[in-house]
Amino acid sequence: MSNTSTVLQQLQQGSFDALFAKLYGKDAVDSQRARYAKAVREFTAIYGEKEKIRLFSAPGRTEIGGNHTDHNHGCVLAASVNLDVIAVVAATDDNRIAIQSEGYPMDTVDITDTSVHAEEINRSSALIRGTAARFSQLGFAIGGFEAYTTSSVLKGSGLSSSAAFEVLVGTILNGLYNSGEVDPVTIAKIAQYTENVYFGKPCGLMDQMASSVGGIITIDFASTENPIIETVDFDFAQCGHALCIVDVGGSHADLTHEYAAVPLEMKEVAHELGVEFLRETNFETLFANIPALRQKHGDRAVLRAMHFFADNARVGKQVAALRNRDFDTFKELVIESGHSSFEYLQNIYANCDVSFQGMSLALALAQRLLDKKGAWRVHGGGFGGTTQNFVPDELVDEFTATLGAVFGKENCHVLSIRPCGGIEVTKEID
Repeated sequence: MSNTSTVLQQLQQGSFDALFAKLYGKDAVDSQRARYAKAVREFTAIYGEKEKIRLFSAPGRTEIGGNHTDHNHGCVLAASVNLDVIAVVAATDDNRIAIQSEGYPMDTVDITDTSVHAEEINRSSALIRGTAARFSQLGFAIGGFEAYTTSSVLKGSGLSSSAAFEVLVGTILNGLYNSGEVDPVTIAKIAQYTENVYFGKPCGLMDQMASSVGGIITIDFASTENPIIETVDFDFAQCGHALCIVDVGGSHADLTHEYAAVPLEMKEVAHELGVEFLRETNFETLFANIPALRQKHGDRAVLRAMHFFADNARVGKQVAALRNRDFDTFKELVIESGHSSFEYLQNIYANCDVSFQGMSLALALAQRLLDKKGAWRVHGGGFGGTTQNFVPDELVDEFTATLGAVFGKENCHVLSIRPCGGIEVTKEID
């Protein structure tokens, strides 16, 4: 007997409303009921009636501090947001994972084959195979399932849709086959491994950790095996500011090499200074070796290393400001971080497509509107993705109208912080 009708009835009767209010905000409960109900119907249309379906969710993330610091074992400040990818899932017994994501072809992966497939690089099937492989390598149980997913974490939005998808797959395997006993930090590490080894992107661990753990967190990656994770109790809304993300569109060129050059150049400098990662040395050592470093690795590598040390130290100051409820100092630090990314890290536009500088324009407009009132910076990886803005409540309408006129109203997102990471969506609420 199928429980599809039961789940639909529970959604209609409001059985999940308390959790929806926690995840998405009270004003979004009705729309989330409809969203989940539609996903259940889509699942049934694709796979048919199932004896038991289950619901899962994993959020996107916003990087608040520490731009490109995680991959050199630095510190970050990040948070999960109220945009997520959700899944309707049924377990199977055939060691096959089938995921139909809304708007994309179905991915079907035989998890008895956990080898890296070259033809899957940069494809979601690599993330599915890699997650199952790493679960198995670490001694966790795996098995087949069928799923339908739909995401409000827009691809290319800078809110880490790939990390949310990776964490979602890990959370599903955890719920279906491991009784939920795999902790969120381990799921995040599995997700990063998957993206590095199977998907082919040399990312750090921040995106996955923020999505998996949830809430506002600061992470010290001095040891990536045992990162120090602390929660930061703060609500931007209570300070009279909204968190606004502006998607500037971005280049259609393949920018993987632009992203990859950032950790590569930082690590080249670190190796020249006798360590593996910049976190293991300091600015004074860098400064003393600038003449030799710029001759061997170029000026940009030196500047990127300078950014690392400054932004890494800035994270601790941001955390202290939030904990002291000193929002003015926090905003000043956000602006400092943005300038450092623009001037030293140089990840605002891609060198392979200098005709497109949407992020530069979005930052210039934000500065004009928010100077001495709010804060603005590059968000996430950069190279033409999104900007992050802390906008006073009274300026939100003007800000979104002005930026929306340039980049599209649909690309200006007013977000809230989600208090939890990847979860199974149930009627119970902690």
